[in-house]
Amino acid sequence: MKKLTALFSVVLLTAAVSAQASQKIVGFDSAHRGGAIQKSIESLGGKVTRNFTIIDFLAAVFPDNIKDSSIFSLKGVTDVAEDSYIRWIEAAPASMNAIPLPSVESAVNMARAGEGWETPLFTGIWPGVDPTVEEIPWGVKRVNAAGAWNYTAGQGVKVAVIDTGIDYTHPDLAANYKGGYNAIITTATPLDDHGHGTHVSGTVAAVKDLKGVVGVAPAADLYGVKVLDKNGSGQYSWIVAGIEWAVTNGMNVINMSLGGSSGTPALKQVMIKAKEAGVTVVCAAGNDSGPVGYPARYPQAIAVSASDSADKLASFSSRGPEIAVIAPGVNVYSSYKGGGFRTMSGTSMASPHVAGLAVLAIGAGTKGPDAVRAALKAAATPLPGLNPTDQGAGLVDAAKLVANNAD
Repeated sequence: MKKLTALFSVVLLTAAVSAQASQKIVGFDSAHRGGAIQKSIESLGGKVTRNFTIIDFLAAVFPDNIKDSSIFSLKGVTDVAEDSYIRWIEAAPASMNAIPLPSVESAVNMARAGEGWETPLFTGIWPGVDPTVEEIPWGVKRVNAAGAWNYTAGQGVKVAVIDTGIDYTHPDLAANYKGGYNAIITTATPLDDHGHGTHVSGTVAAVKDLKGVVGVAPAADLYGVKVLDKNGSGQYSWIVAGIEWAVTNGMNVINMSLGGSSGTPALKQVMIKAKEAGVTVVCAAGNDSGPVGYPARYPQAIAVSASDSADKLASFSSRGPEIAVIAPGVNVYSSYKGGGFRTMSGTSMASPHVAGLAVLAIGAGTKGPDAVRAALKAAATPLPGLNPTDQGAGLVDAAKLVANNAD
């Protein structure tokens, strides 16, 4: 009986392995769009799982024994890439995780000021919010966002946070939340089950209500685009689908506080299409102290590195010639899922400062991604001691940003 049971287990395992499938992103000539390319894929036993509308690519599942060369042999196919499932939100270096935390009372004060301690990336505290404490976090102060608010707070400008979703019931976000899209489960809402996207959203556009926190552009229209799961991971096709949704739904600004070590042809093409459609795309540079990651490395992106409250480059920040500007990214206090607040660090926290600034530029009358990039750079001041590859044009001043537009 034991031998039969063992044999049966081997048969089941073999069947499971043979039934494995691999997901690919397939590029094709536009002449083969629609039924023609779908029939070709089905001829290999494949199944189309997602059709993109603004780029000539699709996502499909193939039996594991189907090699890329066989897919390339199909008429009209121009590219085949793995639709890899990867972690897009980088974890903290182990050395940072060992740093001791201060008391809750002192942590609250330091989180507000952005001084006195170094948090691990993507970790934080859950301080109670004291209504007598000033609402503006240190990073929002540092880019002088309030200096623009008498002129514009981003009213009517649409910004998509492509991330883990948004807690759209959060008291600091609900008034500005206008909708969104779940690229993972298209029938579901983009509710944040991780926390990262909610934190990013607060820095972009938390409302100004003398409670909690306020964002750089506190009157912007906020859209949540969920492309990462509760682990901060996702497939390339989810990212592409999220950008496509933002383009087809008329977003003015995209923030992507996420990154990978490599791109794909589909991601490259959808970034091109976003810029052609007039969408300003702001991206986190990365947190491995190395070269700028993707999608920030694409020329269509405004790549953002991270600074601390002493105007130094954050030790974790990626850097390189792709960096456009720098923004606060250490000990950033913002909204978090469940209606709470948390302090977090990373270029993920720097990027939404710049996305909010892009919203203010557009609210002040700047039109088009190239003009927004130029306006941000013109309003930036280089930080002493940093190279251009560390900070690009430097740290942006919101008051200067809107004043330059008025001129």
